[in-house]
Amino acid sequence: MISQFFVLSQRGDNIVFRDYRGEVAKGSAEIFFRKVKFWKEDGQEEAPPVFNVDGVSYFHVKVVGLLFVATTRVNVSPSLVLELLQRIARVIKDYLGVLSEDSLRKNFVLVYELLDEVIDFGYMQTTSTEVLKSYIFNEPIVVDAARLQPLGPAAIFMQGTKRMPGTAITKSVVANEPGGRKREEIFVDIIEKISVTFSSSGYILTSEIDGTIQMKSYLTGNPEIRLALNEDLSIGRGGESANDYRSSYGSGAVILDDCNFHESVRLDSFDMDRTLALVPPDGEFPVMNYRMTQEFKPPFHINCLIEEAGHLKAEVILKVRAEFPSNITANTVVLEMPLPKYTTRASFELEPGVTGQRTDFKGANKKLEWDLEKFVGGVEHTLRAKLTFSQELHANIIKEAGPVSMTFTIPMYNVSRLQVKYLQIAKKSSSYNPYRWVRYVTQANSYVARI
Repeated sequence: MISQFFVLSQRGDNIVFRDYRGEVAKGSAEIFFRKVKFWKEDGQEEAPPVFNVDGVSYFHVKVVGLLFVATTRVNVSPSLVLELLQRIARVIKDYLGVLSEDSLRKNFVLVYELLDEVIDFGYMQTTSTEVLKSYIFNEPIVVDAARLQPLGPAAIFMQGTKRMPGTAITKSVVANEPGGRKREEIFVDIIEKISVTFSSSGYILTSEIDGTIQMKSYLTGNPEIRLALNEDLSIGRGGESANDYRSSYGSGAVILDDCNFHESVRLDSFDMDRTLALVPPDGEFPVMNYRMTQEFKPPFHINCLIEEAGHLKAEVILKVRAEFPSNITANTVVLEMPLPKYTTRASFELEPGVTGQRTDFKGANKKLEWDLEKFVGGVEHTLRAKLTFSQELHANIIKEAGPVSMTFTIPMYNVSRLQVKYLQIAKKSSSYNPYRWVRYVTQANSYVARI
């Protein structure tokens, strides 16, 4: 049960506000934003997703730069509320096509109509885009997505080569194309978030993939779809020993630890030929979630060396190599490394002639930051940093610094080798041939190298 729901911009402007129960003061949005803002200004990390101020619990998620927030005075499950906020953001995006401050302001009547159907007196009713279609009567005002700054995982598919139409991810599920036509198409995204921990000598200590197969359908009439995955796909270890399981990396088999499917998926022939059958509901939804701890080749290899370089000085050498093919390019690559607490200054030296790279020393929390706009496969980049300390370090410098953490996004690449072999749509007629788009993306969840 929630008392209030509101959406704030990055500046703290209140875009959407709905008070369902009147139990929390009207100024809660300002209290929330000040708390989140000062959390960061105090040199700490981002504010936690759940915190309490004067007996009011605040829950929030950040989606494409917008803060979706719920408040309550009662004891509710944090996981439930955070999942609700994510689903509200997804439903709004399904109906508006573009989720941004501009689209929310232009479609505030439609947004409030959606909120009143999703939540009634603080209690969740439904977050199904398909069910809501029966109760929503306002048409969305289309916002031009071309001038929007690309944000979020989906936006990366609009960059680089023309693999799909630029408007693909910014269409409303209820709006038609100009002229009243509706373009028949379906999108399948394989999104993998990987967690890897490297030892100081470069060996992999832990590795895990959290993946999801997302689908968004713009097909009229809800035809049945058959989605075929790798024939050599295995679920669970099947009684193999740990050595056999780990050695399967080179065999080409894809072994998932566990998985779950959307309620609309039928598994009649899944055990036989790894085919999923379903009638897709409206909007975006996860067809399948999976987890994998089978060994895989990490997309990046990190090598870090830090050593003293005279009185009150030290030098850091940070090398990163992309282990994926040269026709693949990673975007928004960021490396961070905590430095000794007595560090007062850091000067950086990049490779000669490089472009699209930025370095920074965060004095408040003593961190080195290295941003790379693009990282081409098979290439190695090096950063040298010279540190100056205010006083002698009492411990070993290696114990005072690190570890190195990395975030990145790699379009059209996945490390698990899970693939969609074909996407079959039940034909209404011989001329019916909708567009099919299958896309892959790999992102860092927790990518850490110890020093």
